[in-house]
Amino acid sequence: MDYPENLDWIMSLGEFDYRDDILILAGDVTHSLTVLSQILASLREKFRDVFFVPGNHELWVDEDDCNCSVEKYNAIGVLCEELGIQCKVNHYGGLSVVPLLGWYDFSFGEPDRHLRRAWRDFKSCRWPSQLQDVDAVNDFFLAKNEPLLSTTNDMVVSFSHFLPRIDVMPAQIPEKRRAVYPVLGSTKLGQQVQQLNPDIHIYGHSHVNQSIELNDIRFVNNAFAYPSEGRIARKALHCVWDYTESEHAAAE
Repeated sequence: MDYPENLDWIMSLGEFDYRDDILILAGDVTHSLTVLSQILASLREKFRDVFFVPGNHELWVDEDDCNCSVEKYNAIGVLCEELGIQCKVNHYGGLSVVPLLGWYDFSFGEPDRHLRRAWRDFKSCRWPSQLQDVDAVNDFFLAKNEPLLSTTNDMVVSFSHFLPRIDVMPAQIPEKRRAVYPVLGSTKLGQQVQQLNPDIHIYGHSHVNQSIELNDIRFVNNAFAYPSEGRIARKALHCVWDYTESEHAAAE
């Protein structure tokens, strides 16, 4: 939402159209805490509940007052609590929504020299001394997921910013576009998702729409992406599960 046309779109969502709906934001909304506060406050007024996990963009610290990315992560947590944004497991009768944190650890491939130079995280994220490599950063966030992995219900929807497995990426992605695969997610996050075994897992980060079933889990990415990426992103809200229809089907 750092692009004006994207920000205009999300701020123009109807005041009363989604009052019965739960919105899941899978990260990379904005790197600005000020803009994030503006967006989350607006959405909280329009939806029954709003769930959010930060993406890598939210943890850039080169343009704000935070000393490191962990400090900014904690500041985002405080902001969400103040605004009533859901960052923990919540239950709605037979539905449970489970937010999962993570990072990437190069388990999807080794970054080439160009990616190491061009990927903004390597310049704009700053980590404390104990988190000086991507494995440590990933493990730091994954440890916060461990208490959530025993969640069960009639319907479990989990979500993360980062990809839990690389095979959710469409097969038709050109080879030259696959250079970013090392920074898309981690197999360790995938193992956690498999342990949780949700009915649906939503992820962000890739900018590519997807809906695919793997190991009895439906993986969904509803990308909004950059203004120029209309061909690969939906540019619209997407309903992943309709509680009313499910209740009706159960009654029949």
